[in-house]
Amino acid sequence: MLQLGVLASGRGSNFQAIIDSIRTGYLKAAVAVLVTDNPDAYAIQRARENGIPWLVMRPGDHPSGDEYYEAMAEELKARGVELVILAGFMRVVKPPLLRAYPMRIMNIHPALLPSFPGLHGQRQAVEYGVKVSGCTVHFVDEGVDTGPVIIQAAVPVYHDDTEESLSARILSYEHRIFPYAIRLYAEGRLEVSGRRVRILGQGRADEAIINPPVEG
Repeated sequence: MLQLGVLASGRGSNFQAIIDSIRTGYLKAAVAVLVTDNPDAYAIQRARENGIPWLVMRPGDHPSGDEYYEAMAEELKARGVELVILAGFMRVVKPPLLRAYPMRIMNIHPALLPSFPGLHGQRQAVEYGVKVSGCTVHFVDEGVDTGPVIIQAAVPVYHDDTEESLSARILSYEHRIFPYAIRLYAEGRLEVSGRRVRILGQGRADEAIINPPVEG
């Protein structure tokens, strides 16, 4: 069974979606450990409630960023972690962890990458005035939200949307596509070639989102 290591900094709603997907049998995996950089993260409570080991690792407890991620890689490997999941981990992953888990770290971002990388992707989308936004699951590389895309979900952006309303709409799709991306990995259906991720046995989307709708 695929062993996951989850990294989270806050409430951990995507962490909960993964836990729920495992509980229902949709996802054949187990969370070996939750690692957080925030001792007040609500994700810790989710781990406690579900009997998942957890630990707090703060960068300030290590001489450098590289040593921080070296220590994290050692903790993950010691627990048999095969795939690392960034579920709202609010730090840029450094090379020591990337080298330990090449193309085995997944992140979810609340925008349709490569548009609006970095923080506050939803706010960026609203301020830019796009008509469609969404979320992206991708493998992590040394850039900020630049790794190969695995799956995306698109949602309309309405004229009266705020950062909060758009975030809520996108979040419901984050909770759907992140467990699915992990499931594809667990089933051995992902092949990375350069920037492209091939999904074995992939179906085809049968409709497009047009916003505003075309009339007539």
